[in-house]
Amino acid sequence: MTAPEEEAPDRAGEERAGLLLGLVMIVGAGVVLADAATLRGGGGPVGPAAAPALVGALLGALGVALCVRSRGALRTMSALRERSARLGRLAALIAALIAFALLLPFAGWTLCATGLFTAAAWLLGAPHPTRTAAYGFALAGTVFLIFDGLIGLILPAGPWGF
Repeated sequence: MTAPEEEAPDRAGEERAGLLLGLVMIVGAGVVLADAATLRGGGGPVGPAAAPALVGALLGALGVALCVRSRGALRTMSALRERSARLGRLAALIAALIAFALLLPFAGWTLCATGLFTAAAWLLGAPHPTRTAAYGFALAGTVFLIFDGLIGLILPAGPWGF
């Protein structure tokens, strides 16, 4: 048995193939119905176009049903994947907050806040990791200077004194 993460791409491919097959069935139904409309003759109540028209109508109905089902399944998979990603980012952010709280007395405000600011920015989608870390350090240093120097509130300095 494979993991659910490994099954998801295969399942999405199957649903895309089902959607494509449904579209092909709809086009085929149109061709069959157009061809059935050209059939003439037969003096009875059921002419030669009855069987192809029935086949074309059923083919079209099944194609539409397949498209609707496949599209719904693809939307559901996409929503589940996005929800899983959001939960993963939330769990990582909570882990970063816990690490910040545990390391603050030992590493100091500037280093811990840099890590927290950088982790939060990455988890929220910051595009440049190096630049984000530099911004995190600048923000942590600025907050430290404002609180320690201007306001007089002492933040944990850590072993480096800042």
